[in-house]
Amino acid sequence: MLQLKNIFRWYNSGVNRAFVLRDVSLDIAQGEFVSIMGPSGSGKSTLLHILGMMDEPNEGEYSFLGENVLKIKEKQRAELYKKHIGFVFQAYHLIDELTVYENIETPLLYHGIGSSERKSMVADILDRFNIVGKKDLFPNQLSGGQQQLVGIARAIITKPKLILADEPTGNLNSKQGQEIMELFKTLNEEGVTIIQVTHSEKNATYGSRIIELLDGRIEK
Repeated sequence: MLQLKNIFRWYNSGVNRAFVLRDVSLDIAQGEFVSIMGPSGSGKSTLLHILGMMDEPNEGEYSFLGENVLKIKEKQRAELYKKHIGFVFQAYHLIDELTVYENIETPLLYHGIGSSERKSMVADILDRFNIVGKKDLFPNQLSGGQQQLVGIARAIITKPKLILADEPTGNLNSKQGQEIMELFKTLNEEGVTIIQVTHSEKNATYGSRIIELLDGRIEK
């Protein structure tokens, strides 16, 4: 499904380069559930952002569904992302001016889905996440855990082929966290490819494969 080849990411720090990722190569097949682990500062989130087309490497190649991501125009890349990828952010990234309902509905507007179908899809997912009572609230009226649930609901509503999740249960209590991991497991069994960054050993075991990052390199 996707392939990274010899990926380097660095920042210039004076005359020196501060490397975040060093020579990362990775193949992920359709239907895999991969957990990326490693200490803080090991490059996990940067790797996820490159996979999610939100950041670009300084060197290397990235192929997604047969497309050479780094060679296509930005507009095509945005289309590829919107059509196939759902991203669960660690910092929620909800739109402050929109209600819970509108935040969850936003990706459906990008997909050109009609009004009645949108209503039905949003109603289903509000029910699934047990947040029907919060639908008219704004993000700043929600707890961190509730914002995270809304972010996850928004990421999966379009039934993406790939879900990228950055510490998806970091702001949830243990019961909510387990429910989200079970939901990811179910989605994965339905054929959705999932790549999660996690500090939790327990959450990592939901994946079929664990990748360890250390100092920007994949530990062999």
